[in-house]
Amino acid sequence: MDWVTCAHSADCTGIAGRPSGLCLAHLSPEQLGAALGALSPGRLLDLRGTTVTSDLLSRVLDVTGARPGRTRLDRVRFTGDVKLAGVTFEGDVSLDGATFDRLASFFGARFEGNVSLAGVRFRRELSFHGVTVRGHVSLDRAVMARDALFSQAVFGHGLSCERARFDGYATFDGARLGDGAAFRGARFGRTLSFRKVSGHAGFDAAHFAADAYLSATGRLSAARARADGLLDVVVTRCGVDLRGVEVTGPLTVRLTDAQADLEGARLRGPATVTGRGRSTLTSLREVEAASLELFGLDLSSCRFAGLAHPSGVRVKDCTFALTPRGVQVGLRWPMLRWFSRRRALADEHTRRGHGHAGDTGASPDSLASLYAGLRPSDRATAADFAFAAMEMRRQAGHGWWLSVSWLVCGYGMRMGRAAAWCALVAAITAAAVLWSTASHAAGHTGAPALPSVPVHSTWTG
Repeated sequence: MDWVTCAHSADCTGIAGRPSGLCLAHLSPEQLGAALGALSPGRLLDLRGTTVTSDLLSRVLDVTGARPGRTRLDRVRFTGDVKLAGVTFEGDVSLDGATFDRLASFFGARFEGNVSLAGVRFRRELSFHGVTVRGHVSLDRAVMARDALFSQAVFGHGLSCERARFDGYATFDGARLGDGAAFRGARFGRTLSFRKVSGHAGFDAAHFAADAYLSATGRLSAARARADGLLDVVVTRCGVDLRGVEVTGPLTVRLTDAQADLEGARLRGPATVTGRGRSTLTSLREVEAASLELFGLDLSSCRFAGLAHPSGVRVKDCTFALTPRGVQVGLRWPMLRWFSRRRALADEHTRRGHGHAGDTGASPDSLASLYAGLRPSDRATAADFAFAAMEMRRQAGHGWWLSVSWLVCGYGMRMGRAAAWCALVAAITAAAVLWSTASHAAGHTGAPALPSVPVHSTWTG
């Protein structure tokens, strides 16, 4: 403690006042009246380490006109209900390490500066509903043993709840986060409702022990978070980072003109990612998901390498990258190659040289497994993936017959090639026949005529 403590006893941590050397909690009635008389609106209020009852708090607010200035309440213990409706704090407020034994209601309060609640313990309910803070709010390492309400609150310069613990129901519905909110390493023991929140929010490495509903209009991140129950994520016109997330229950991600990244996620329950408008899924690399459904997404840049269970992925109404079409002449067998346009994974595009520098992409064998395992709903995409699976096996060198099959009939899925070969053979045969006939006819036309030999007839009787 960086203040002189009360002389009443060694156990009292309240800041000592002058000239008594005692904290407000241990002053006589006459001394307390004089000490309170020295307080005034907009001036410093310093009660660090003091035990504050409901009556003492009420008297302090009365003499300050419910408009205290800079307020220092570090390690204060509030033994009764704390109700601060209509109170305006005109300076910064510090409550680090304070304890609220009963209800802590800041409903309707206004803070003109920053608010620090680091390490605070709320033993009962906490209400920050409708609170307006022009500065920054810190609840780092705070413990909320019961329900915590932050709905409709306004945080002008953001909110920090790193390593905070929310043991009860927590709601931030309709809050405005200003510069954003950070919940890194926070734990939510019961349901979290974080819907229709304005601003950026980060839940990196957070633990959701129960259901969690996340929605924000700014960038949302839950990288390396753990959810033991349902995780429902809704984002609009922004990005959501779910890399390395571990979800035991169902996962639902709904995107509207947004972008999501699921790289390295471990999804134990059923998972669904749906998109509206121009919604993109950028990565499913190293994802473990027994059941994953993708609807209405742009997957043209999505990486699938290392996907653990491709057979559990169902794809519907999604768009993929397209391979180039045309004819290519090279030195490798077959020397003449032609390509038809088909749907392909971004990993194959990387192998073709369309990825980032230094990124060689997935191996042909792994791509073949991906193409064979994925289950698109439409027949055209399914046929393209079946062709791509054979193509990757051919590139991996699994038998010369694959090259012959590709060249002759496109693995039995490009019968136009067989027709072209037949037409070519027929044309060559016809040309050969015509050439042979013409040569034979020219040979007979140019041969010299034989001389005529007279025939003499002899009559013998």
